[in-house]
Amino acid sequence: MPYYRSVGDVPPKRHTQHRDAEGRLRFEELMGEEGFSSDSSLLYHREIPSAITDSRTWDLTGQDTTANHPLKPRHLRLHGLFRGDAWRDTDAVTGRRLLLGNGDVRLSYVVAGTASPLYRNGLGDECVYVEAGTARVETVFGALTARAGDYVLLPRATTHRWLPEGDEPLRLYCVEANSHISPARRYLSRHGQLLEHAPFCERDLHGPGGPLLAEGTDVDVYVKHRGPRGEVLGTVFTQATHPFDVVGWDGCLYPYTFSVHDFEPITGRVHQPPPAHQVFEGDNFVICNFVPRKVDYHPLAIPVPYYHSNVDSDEVMFYCGGDYEARKGSGIGQGSVSLHPGGHAHGPQPGAYERSVGAEFFDELAVMVDTFRPLELGEGALAAEDAGYAWTWAGRGPAA
Repeated sequence: MPYYRSVGDVPPKRHTQHRDAEGRLRFEELMGEEGFSSDSSLLYHREIPSAITDSRTWDLTGQDTTANHPLKPRHLRLHGLFRGDAWRDTDAVTGRRLLLGNGDVRLSYVVAGTASPLYRNGLGDECVYVEAGTARVETVFGALTARAGDYVLLPRATTHRWLPEGDEPLRLYCVEANSHISPARRYLSRHGQLLEHAPFCERDLHGPGGPLLAEGTDVDVYVKHRGPRGEVLGTVFTQATHPFDVVGWDGCLYPYTFSVHDFEPITGRVHQPPPAHQVFEGDNFVICNFVPRKVDYHPLAIPVPYYHSNVDSDEVMFYCGGDYEARKGSGIGQGSVSLHPGGHAHGPQPGAYERSVGAEFFDELAVMVDTFRPLELGEGALAAEDAGYAWTWAGRGPAA
């Protein structure tokens, strides 16, 4: 996080005695990144945060992936993954279905209607995009409200849970990193402030408003963590007392929300390349968004993207609002994901290039993840694939 916050009851000097009204010591926990050399926060607990009474296996199924081979672009229809009313009994953590993944990042999708268990990701930060619905996200730092169009940024090892609100399904597109996720470095000063040319600023980032205190003993917390060969493993810790016992915290590391509707698009006389749409970055991947915007105003401009070869990256687009001009005629619609892998030249569907001439505004909403190592297909991708997408530029299927 680029700026410091102090919430609740903290002592005037760090690493010193902090007592309650009866004289009992609070227990200070440092939550920090990169071995004490990067952002951190200090949390003050009523009870010992390390106290567990049990540890058992969380059987994480559906985590295997398959290579995108033979290589081809893919189209996934995510709204078909959760049919009927099954979402009502599905939660936002254990119900996720893996779409795509590699050693740096995993992309999954879930439609949820019930409260999740307490959960922390011990592998990396999570950036969860809310496609639809509303939720209260309770965390060890306090509570967040997550609405349609919000990114929810959760630092590694933040204990939290998702509580859907209302009758509408909660649709989440989940980016799970094996690293930390932060605003793009080129938007930040050397001291971490968002600069004037950044398409958003600190006022657009919303952290917890106050401590969240809960009672309880022998409380289960679901944890994702690394295995000996880099695989994703799951464990359920039984905490001796409820982890939501933090009376105050301060620092520069905490969960927050950012609304895609607060992103100010960067436009120009001619078509701007995808990095102009970047929001966040992690190790070996970036997150961008395409929002409603005025488009290129050169008199000879072609507003849709030029055809481009992803020399160094796989490109994943999640189409979550509006009408994405460049993909008309492909079968892509709301709730679609496209995968355009490195080694394949891609761009607008037939006719979109010509139709865009003279356009002044695009009403579209999409979240893009570019990875710098190849993505493999998860079980969710295999279940949701539109098998004919790869041939839509040619207008016919594979050669006989």
